[in-house]
Amino acid sequence: MWQFADGAGWIWGQRTYLMGVLNVTPDSFSDGGRFTTIEAAIAQAQAMVRGGADVLDVGGESTRPQATAVSLPEELSRVVPIIRAIRAGSDVCAPMTVPISVDTTKAAIARAAIEAGANLVNDISGATVDPAMLSTVAELGVPIVLMHSRGTPKTMQQLTQYGDLMGDIYDFLARRVEAAIASQIPQAQIAIDPGIGFAKTYTQSLEILRQLPRLKSLGCPILVGVSRKSFIGHLLSQPDPTQRVWGTAAACYAAIANGADLLRVHDVPEMYDVCRVADALIRESDRSL
Repeated sequence: MWQFADGAGWIWGQRTYLMGVLNVTPDSFSDGGRFTTIEAAIAQAQAMVRGGADVLDVGGESTRPQATAVSLPEELSRVVPIIRAIRAGSDVCAPMTVPISVDTTKAAIARAAIEAGANLVNDISGATVDPAMLSTVAELGVPIVLMHSRGTPKTMQQLTQYGDLMGDIYDFLARRVEAAIASQIPQAQIAIDPGIGFAKTYTQSLEILRQLPRLKSLGCPILVGVSRKSFIGHLLSQPDPTQRVWGTAAACYAAIANGADLLRVHDVPEMYDVCRVADALIRESDRSL
């Protein structure tokens, strides 16, 4: 169970939780540049919360294939003011208490974001890029999501050869969970993410969704991010990420059916409906009662 300052307690297994993507970057693959101002970011945050988001994932560095790395000062300047504004409110928005995740691989960004009002860290490198990440998260006393990836956004799509796809992902995540626990992060504060689309081909992304239950034995809640991704575009012959909503819905249902606890999505209202129906069918959880 994750407990947040607003009193919200997440009990894993009872229902699917939704993480709304709030990219405050100019170059993210499907919405880059749309939410770089404080006003636009707050409006999007409000819309996602109204749509059913349980947590907002604020990211200041794009991780799309071929993305260029961002300096620490630039990432700080993008992320921290947005988080502060969400927490403090504005002339047109009351302060929001929704949990906030910071999507970063840098310990200094994680610390600054938590101090500004964020509640957890989402590290796509599995806390391998910055050696200080795990000790920083342990000191801050917040949850962390550890994702499987290889290389950098510049190189990851050349690193898709695996001897045993799910075995390799499992072993990587097991080692990262062990490292987090050794750094004094309680296992109850750790979630894992197989990293769909990160150093994965479209067929490998499909295989991960099929074999997701193999990760359950790691004893951590599972985050899955399939929203608008290229494997859906490949299947649908749809180059425009914003037109992949229904493909995303199908992939989200498959993730829930195979054990996902938390979904990272762009189209929150639509995926909220998917979760309600999927949870009623799979978990026998009816939110209308």
